[in-house]
Amino acid sequence: MATITQTTPAVPKPDAEIVPVLENGDRLTRAEFERRYEAMMDLKKAELIEGVVYMPSPVRHRRHSRPHNHVSTWLGYYEASTPGIEAGDNGSIRLDLDNEPQPDAYLIIDPHQGGQARISNDDYIEGAPELVVEVATSSVSYDLGTKLQVYRRNGVREYVVWRVLDQQIDWFVLREGRFDRLAPPADGIDRSTVFPGLWLDTSALLGGDLARVLAVVNEGLKSPEHADFVSRLKPSQA
Repeated sequence: MATITQTTPAVPKPDAEIVPVLENGDRLTRAEFERRYEAMMDLKKAELIEGVVYMPSPVRHRRHSRPHNHVSTWLGYYEASTPGIEAGDNGSIRLDLDNEPQPDAYLIIDPHQGGQARISNDDYIEGAPELVVEVATSSVSYDLGTKLQVYRRNGVREYVVWRVLDQQIDWFVLREGRFDRLAPPADGIDRSTVFPGLWLDTSALLGGDLARVLAVVNEGLKSPEHADFVSRLKPSQA
């Protein structure tokens, strides 16, 4: 007598989870923002500001890309001679539960040397960098409006905005919970209040004279203030 073997029908596997794409203007939690951003492998820049997604327009060469490169070179040059600080470019920063900007450039003091931000286990900056730089063209009102208030509220100590079309640079310093704009210096050299020796010839940067920008910051790196700063950043020998 033949034996009849019964088999259990195969249960179809569910389709892989479909992650919605990010859209400009979406209102999301920070966790959902990161989930969607990570799923969009071709997306280069998106920010969460006050719970709203902002996705910038395509980047032009002289209106953004070249100025951005000059700013990054300036900060990178400073980092090279200042152990204990780190420069970053376009990193996503977890400021709070509603804000994860992606600034054009920034400087942090190493958390082990007393810096106010920290590096998470999954390699995000959490908390406010000491200095943030934004290169602004069509985003001027955004960078000097909502984003400025977000940076101020979260404790960014210095905020620099390069208004490319206006040919102006605004340097803000956090004092008693508000951003004060640095007055134009008599010698044309802006000097960081947080990073001694970080000097900037504003006219040279605006004019695209990168050699002069680096020459001036090199002078700052030779100053007694910078030497003292570096000595205070050295790891404890204990």
